Amino acid sequence: MKHSYGIAAIAAAGLALVPAGIAGARSGAPAGCVGPASETWLTVTAEQVRGSGGMMILTLYPDDKARFLKPMGSLYVAKVPARAGTTHACIFVPQPGAYALALYHDANSNGKLDRNAIGIPKEGFGFSGNPKIQFSAPSLESVRMTVGAPGVQTRIRMRYP
Repeated sequence: MKHSYGIAAIAAAGLALVPAGIAGARSGAPAGCVGPASETWLTVTAEQVRGSGGMMILTLYPDDKARFLKPMGSLYVAKVPARAGTTHACIFVPQPGAYALALYHDANSNGKLDRNAIGIPKEGFGFSGNPKIQFSAPSLESVRMTVGAPGVQTRIRMRYP
């Protein structure tokens, strides 16, 4: 399987991490929803997670090509404990609209996406829309998702080296 050299941008693209569970449930949002509280949230299922160690890092991007996978381009970055097999998360989004979501499994909890000498990720990663990954990061168009109402669900297959 080929992986993106640009995927390392995920680790640098966010703002400060938002700890899991800081936002209280609003209007029926599940307990433990992460990110700045709003009336709209997304439920995320990360599939094929290789282990329960570390954290699953979720990076939410606006529908803006100029900000996608760019340093300081995300709306926010959140984290939840990783669970082998399937990791579930709930993340608030500012309002209904189009977004992109990038995940990585920070298996050693060092706060970054570890890469090998040529920049290929050594930890698992995934994107909304589950695009095919070749030698570059996916386009915003391939990972764009619409969150039209509270509780929209997305499934993301994690990819590991």
